[in-house]
Amino acid sequence: MSRVLLVDDHPIVRQGLKRLIGNESDLEVCGEAASVREARQAIRELAPDVVVADISLRDGDGIELLTELRAHHPALPVLVLSMHDEVIYAERMLVAGASGYIMKQAASEQFIEALRHVLAGGRWVSEAIGARMLDKVAAGGTPPPATPIDQLSNRELQVLRLIGRGLSSRQVADTLHLSVKTVEAHRQRIKHKLDLATGAQLVQYAAAWVAGRAAAGGRVADD
Repeated sequence: MSRVLLVDDHPIVRQGLKRLIGNESDLEVCGEAASVREARQAIRELAPDVVVADISLRDGDGIELLTELRAHHPALPVLVLSMHDEVIYAERMLVAGASGYIMKQAASEQFIEALRHVLAGGRWVSEAIGARMLDKVAAGGTPPPATPIDQLSNRELQVLRLIGRGLSSRQVADTLHLSVKTVEAHRQRIKHKLDLATGAQLVQYAAAWVAGRAAAGGRVADD
């Protein structure tokens, strides 16, 4: 029986996954967590065989959690299950240490297949992302970014997402354990990379992107 730890900040998602996994004779949910802090504690206390984690968590995000797990639990497989666009996040999460990336819109059978695949030591991505990664290798690993968002570093992407959730620079700094000065520097680099002139445009772009309404690579008009 393989032990699964669920890390997601939405209780209803964890409940659904727990029921789904509970239907499998070789899998069981050993614990749940809603934040990076809770995930750390659960991993220490429960020693799961695999972690299923979302990107958006209460006190941080999956990139931060993956970085920690790669350093302290390098053999622990992590399957990222998220609503966030795989085109933007899948490769980043694999580089950060994930064993696989699957969208929440995927069929239940596909999720279970992905879970068993990473438990067996494999990597899991969709066919579309797998093809994109192969194209990148064929191009020498340095193709031009598909969208302006692709130009952002992982930290800049974290900052953009938190801005889009309505957090101030101080709140972003507290969430990511950074100084306000560092967050402001990230904001300036994000504006430059996304070709945004003002802080208001940045907030508008981030909010639209988080809500899933920003067109890929599109500019956000002035208020």
